[in-house]
Amino acid sequence: MSFANLLTQEQIERIHDASLEILEDTGLKVRFEPARELFKAHGCSVDGERVRFPRPVVEKYRRLVPPSFTFPARDPKFDRTIPQDSPVIVTASSAPDIIDPVTGQERRAESRDIAQIAHLINELPGYDIFSISTLADDAPADQFTLSRLYPAIKYCLKPIRVTTTNMKDTMSVMEMAYIVAGGEEEYRKHPFLTHHYCPVVSPLTMDHLSTENVMFFAEQGLPVYPTIVPNAGLTSPMSMAGTLVQGNAEFLSALMLMQMTKEGTPTIYATLGTVADMRSGAYTSGAIECGMLHMAFAQMARFYNVPAGGYVGLTNSKLNDAQAGYETGMSGVAGVLGGMDMFNIGGLIDALKTFDFAKAVIDDEMALMMKRIKRGISFNEDDLGIDLIKEIGPGGSFITAKHTTSRMKTEAVMTKIADRDARTIWEKKGATDTQAKAMAKARDIMTKNTAPLIPPEVDSALRARFPGLVTGELTAII
Repeated sequence: MSFANLLTQEQIERIHDASLEILEDTGLKVRFEPARELFKAHGCSVDGERVRFPRPVVEKYRRLVPPSFTFPARDPKFDRTIPQDSPVIVTASSAPDIIDPVTGQERRAESRDIAQIAHLINELPGYDIFSISTLADDAPADQFTLSRLYPAIKYCLKPIRVTTTNMKDTMSVMEMAYIVAGGEEEYRKHPFLTHHYCPVVSPLTMDHLSTENVMFFAEQGLPVYPTIVPNAGLTSPMSMAGTLVQGNAEFLSALMLMQMTKEGTPTIYATLGTVADMRSGAYTSGAIECGMLHMAFAQMARFYNVPAGGYVGLTNSKLNDAQAGYETGMSGVAGVLGGMDMFNIGGLIDALKTFDFAKAVIDDEMALMMKRIKRGISFNEDDLGIDLIKEIGPGGSFITAKHTTSRMKTEAVMTKIADRDARTIWEKKGATDTQAKAMAKARDIMTKNTAPLIPPEVDSALRARFPGLVTGELTAII
């Protein structure tokens, strides 16, 4: 399909040129000394913590990025590669809170919630990758990431996206992955974790821990990518054009970090660009400007011939209501039409702070609609139906034609949550609203196929290696 363009070719080239100017003249503050040494060894200017990037260096390394990125899964049938499999739908992640599926009240998320969510995402067809949706308030102090990863692995065979803190945390996560895979060598043959970080903190600062982790995974040849998060009015200029320039410069700096670590490392032009609501400084991840920025960043990604993605289709609503629907839908469709390949969308409300089961189910249906848009309209001769139109003729009906019956389940999305019945039929079925239908589907999923997806002996090995690990047990939503 062709894509909608917000930027002209001249504007794309101007953003690129302006980004090169920023990188060469202003550069970045790089806090991680090995990163500064890496940049210096590859032709950059280093003055204390300030690193400046000559234009020829940027142009050399940005051309080394492969045009595709693969998310491997424990079950290879769930492997996804962008852009060829796009749009790839990834859950939004790391919310501290959850809407309790029984009481309907907000509370802190725990590891048992992650088990439920992992199973839900594993069963919903619109989702491709599980980026662990919540934190785990019950995690032991020294097992923060393990307490999130363990229930995710236990109940999801799709690719899992994970973020670690320091290198000790990273090594524990990798050891868990090796045990599940049957050894380090087996894991490296088909790694099922994709690692994600925000090494560049806007404006123009490369941090310590995330930068160290990005360098580690790039060097190891394991899937990793960064996200750039400029917030117009607060951490980038209060203009979308200025935010695009700064955000693009920040992406190029992260790209260079990865390519200088290991040439040919795949990455994603991943973003969460927003325009702050300056009445309060609110983080407006649900605003239409977030969708517009992602459309523009997707154009920049095509200019660099790398996959594009990011956090889009989000909402600032505190409830799974009309605001949540139109904010998710408008930005989600904008991203598809703008050519994004990867969408961090699904389940979160209140500007990424709270997970809601019904929202996750509704977003799954939106994801299927987004995939349908991307599939586009087939224009082969049989689909044009010229002979059929002539045969049926004026006043006829197409309902019994073989052409119709052969396409009735594939030409259109068969919605399960969106209601299309007549009012009388809807009333006979209980007159349930979208929220109620989505929660009913979530509960139904929680009663089926709930066995753990790791063998008992592997589970025992994990619990022996990591004493005190959370139970990670799946409990049904009552």
